[in-house]
Amino acid sequence: MFLSVFDMFKVGIGPSSSHTMGPMVAAARFLDLLRGSPFRAHGVRASLHGSLAFTGVGHATDRATILGLAGFEPSSYDAEKAEAALERIKQQKSVEAPGLGRLDFDPGRHLLFDYGPALPGHANGMILKATDAQGDVILQETYYSIGGGFVLSAAEMAQANGAKARGRADVPFPFETAAEMLEMAKASGLPIAAMKRANELTRRSAAELEAGMARIWQVMNDCISRGMEATGILPGGLNVRRRAKGIHDALMAERGLNMTAPHTINDWMSLYAMAVNEENAAGGQVVTAPTNGAAGVVPAVLRYYLDHVPGASVTRIGDYLLTAAAIGGLCKHNASISGAECGCQAEVGSAAAMAAAGFAAILGGTPEQVENAAEIALEHHLGMTCDPVKGLVQVPCIERNGLGAIKAVSAASLALRGDGIHLVSLDACIETMRQTGQDMHEKYKETSLGGLAVNVPNC
Repeated sequence: MFLSVFDMFKVGIGPSSSHTMGPMVAAARFLDLLRGSPFRAHGVRASLHGSLAFTGVGHATDRATILGLAGFEPSSYDAEKAEAALERIKQQKSVEAPGLGRLDFDPGRHLLFDYGPALPGHANGMILKATDAQGDVILQETYYSIGGGFVLSAAEMAQANGAKARGRADVPFPFETAAEMLEMAKASGLPIAAMKRANELTRRSAAELEAGMARIWQVMNDCISRGMEATGILPGGLNVRRRAKGIHDALMAERGLNMTAPHTINDWMSLYAMAVNEENAAGGQVVTAPTNGAAGVVPAVLRYYLDHVPGASVTRIGDYLLTAAAIGGLCKHNASISGAECGCQAEVGSAAAMAAAGFAAILGGTPEQVENAAEIALEHHLGMTCDPVKGLVQVPCIERNGLGAIKAVSAASLALRGDGIHLVSLDACIETMRQTGQDMHEKYKETSLGGLAVNVPNC
């Protein structure tokens, strides 16, 4: 399966790629299915299962599903129009989907949170139904939000599993493991970014690729900047105060002072990541990297490079994103990037591996050093649980992204001090992440039934 840089990095909205963006995308897909159906629908219904039910309210899954059924999509989301639509739906107890007219839908009765066992395909499952005038179901589809904004129907899930076993993507460098990636790099004499670029160019022109990556970075960078200026309390009831602006103001005031300690540079890295994740927690525009919950790590390391590393050049942004996407693709293909499936090791761990690889690459690392950087970053996130307090992507998620960025930079620096030869391979580390996620108790996988979520007061 070919995973593009634009699959790994998608422009969307917070607070969650799997719990907000995914359900909105699934609802939009169901509307498309309904438009092509010979049946005349009079109403729609939805049920959320597994992690989508357990942490759905805190992740705005209910809002996302309702808005998706009203025709909203993450890439073109308009917050003001969304709020107006939600109020209208609440009053009228119906949605007005483009091309389908008014459909009966009372969120209080027709959106079900099912706290029973998860659906068989994935921890993040939802069932959407269309009904006729008598209330009988005339069309039904099951969707799985598998992390990072990726959505598959039940049939597509089965097909994807079969395709993984059957064959490779039709691209010049179809690596599916880190070992294959290194072999192809050695045989071709190309860095990882160049191989990834060649793969991308089979799907789009060079101009489209460059413009798309420029937009990705623009949205990421704008998100950092907004986060460093915003103040107030994050929504959801935990009363978590935005901290990025205060940290930024303090760091700016200390600049140039002889008393500033060298380790203060870590605060800059944390600042950039926390700014993104505070924006995400507030429902702002972010880029999956590879998910919303881990959206701060990759842009934070790139902003650190551009603002603080001598000799940094904006011409390396594309190589950073392409290298990061290549590593993210390996994590997704061979394990998971979903917190509901493998815990936070799959989200912030994968993000740190991506950022470490990208950073090592643009500092001149060899493919072997880049792979080593990714492995170091991922290895030291293994076993990390996903236990958001009150189901909100705030505690521990915001600070965790800051620490993920610091680990990514440290991992890249450590790898660049070596020659790329190391004991634990990235493939072994990714497989360990998969096995650890499989063994991890469900209460530690984005259900808010264990860990910090039950040991920290929710109000």
